Amino acid sequence: MSRAALLVLADGRFPAGGHAHSGGAEAAVRAGRITSAATLADFCRGRLHTTGLVAAALAAAAALGTDPVTLDAAADARTPSPALRVAARRLGRQLTRAARATWPSDELDVLAREFPKGAHQPVVLGLAARSAGLDAEDAAHCAVYESVSGPATATVRLLSLDPFDATAVLARLAPDLDRVAALAVRAARRVPDDGVGALPSASAPLLEIGAQDHAAWPVRLFAS
Repeated sequence: MSRAALLVLADGRFPAGGHAHSGGAEAAVRAGRITSAATLADFCRGRLHTTGLVAAALAAAAALGTDPVTLDAAADARTPSPALRVAARRLGRQLTRAARATWPSDELDVLAREFPKGAHQPVVLGLAARSAGLDAEDAAHCAVYESVSGPATATVRLLSLDPFDATAVLARLAPDLDRVAALAVRAARRVPDDGVGALPSASAPLLEIGAQDHAAWPVRLFAS
């Protein structure tokens, strides 16, 4: 297992398409819910403990070898917003392309054939981690970091927020990231006995509503 592979997978410059998505931050900025580093921290914490936890558990389960088709259906059931489903599959398709080029594997090839328009991104992330020789903990940590780093980076552009302040928000959330990743892995390890119903289904209604509204904007900086 290579920790360097985890750094590559979690790197914002990995060509997985995440830079084009704000994780709901653009809609939250317009709605006045993110106005400063302090409100960005609140937004990221809420996102981490809801959609971040769900994504981390799906990724961890995929890394443990759970059937990706079953996990993709579970991801769909946990994503009420059609706009977010579309975004998750677009990100999944791009991550599949990047992962197959970086860590070729039969599992990624099968996934690409099964979901030509893209599987949900967390499911692909777990298989990418598995193909890179990483474990469930690594996949979960990657997912929880993505759940907050995307909005933080987007807010720097949307509000001209000091990047030092945005990075400080992420650093202060580190203990929460560790706790949520651990919760996600524990849930994923229950799947062989209890099925995908053991995975968390925490909801974030404002993110879902904001995503639908954002998708209808005629002009926007980010895809989601």
